[in-house]
Formats: sequence, C-alpha cells, structure tokens
Amino acid sequence: MLTIGELASYAGVTVRAVRHYHAKGLLPEPERDHSGYRRYGAGALIELVKIRTLAEAGVPLARVRELLQADEEEFAAAVADIDKRLQTEIRERQRHRERIARLASGDSLALPQEVVEYLDRLRALGVDERIVQVERDGWIPLAARSPERVPEWMARKREQIADPQIIDFYLTLSKALDCTDDDPRLVELADKLAACITQMANEQGEFYVDDTDIEPPFAELLDTHVFDTLPPTRRLIELLTKRGWTGWTKLERVNSTQGSAGTR
Repeated sequence: MLTIGELASYAGVTVRAVRHYHAKGLLPEPERDHSGYRRYGAGALIELVKIRTLAEAGVPLARVRELLQADEEEFAAAVADIDKRLQTEIRERQRHRERIARLASGDSLALPQEVVEYLDRLRALGVDERIVQVERDGWIPLAARSPERVPEWMARKREQIADPQIIDFYLTLSKALDCTDDDPRLVELADKLAACITQMANEQGEFYVDDTDIEPPFAELLDTHVFDTLPPTRRLIELLTKRGWTGWTKLERVNSTQGSAGTR
C-alpha cells in the first residue's frame, strides 16, 4: 500500500494535485488505517495516471469523470468533441497572438490593418518618421469616427502614393521639416503640391483628392495637431492657400463651394 506522497510520486503529480482530485470527486479517498494515514492501492495509482493523462491532454476536469466511466464508443465521441473545442481555442489564441504582434509595432494600437500597411509603405518609400507619426496620429481619430470608410480611403491613398509626384512631395517635405519659414524649399514644395493637387482634381475630380467629409471643427483640430507637431507645415499651408488650395486634413479649393477635397 502507498502513502499519498508515494502515490503522487509514482503517478508523476504533486500531493496537492491528488488532494485536488479528491476534492473534485475524481479520485476516491481511501479510509485511514489504524495509524490515521490513508493508504492507496494499485487501483488508485492506475486511476490517478488516467486522470493525469486526460488533464495533460487538455481535457477539462469537469469531463474527466465522464471519460473515465465511458465505454469505447462514448470515449471516442467525447474525445472528438474535446478536440474540436481545443482546435477552436487554438485558432482564437492564434488570432490573439497576431493582434499582440501587431500591437508590438505601436501603429496597430488604435488603427485598422489597412492603415498600418499604408504607414509601412510610407516608411519603405523613405518618408521621414516624423511625417509617418503625424499621419498615424491623424488616422486614429478618423478611423475611430468612420471605420466603415477606412477601406475606401486607404484604396485612394494607395493609388496616390503610387504617383511619383506624391512620392516626391513626401520626400521633399521630409527634407524640409527643419526649415525656417523663409526657407525657399517650402516655396518649392508648395508649388509642387499645388500643381499635383490641381492636376489630380482636374483629371479625377475634386472628390478624388480627398473626400473625408468631416466637420470643419474636427478638421481644424487635426490640422492644429499637424502644425504643432511639424511647424513647417503651417507655413506650407499658408503658401498653398496663395496657390488656390487651403487646409490639410480637409483640403479645399480657395473660395470653392464644391465638396471637400484634400490630402490628409
């Protein structure tokens, strides 16, 4: 006969586990001997090994008793059901891991995957990280406000950043981030941007340049964040206004009564 410690050792579990299985009614508690100790026979060891094996296989303890008492057909059906549940849990955990992996980059904390991919594309093009961060910050409230429109906006942005003129704009802006207000590079940038926007608006329609359709106060809030984060952009928009366009998040033709247009 075995003491509880010997039983646990032979079965490869802890004494605490044995007591837990007693409490759950999975392993019957033997009567105490004349010395006041519980003694276990081979049958208890066999049952304990079965319980441990099922538990290690992921079987919930609530179903262990059912399997121990099941015939061959019932056992196979129960195992198939448990396996199906485990597969579902594995898929869900994998989705959690994918979300955690995306969160590790920082961009994915409050952004849809389409926007994260767009930001990564800007980085791959060599756009200054400060611009990428401002873009990210702008898309967070936009995506939160109108998540259903993100695929549409991102499809348009992907087309735009495939245009060499737009790429050149971003790269030129990257070089101008440390400019003073009187730096001629800002004038050059305003000329390029105005020409590019006008061409797109004339060829594709003003809605193509941007159709965020957001309220002016909200656009102003986002613009202020851009200007405070990247001071040269404030001067850039002043120069752009003289060339027929105004705004950043909600870019419009000056004095235009047409719908919104812009390059966020």
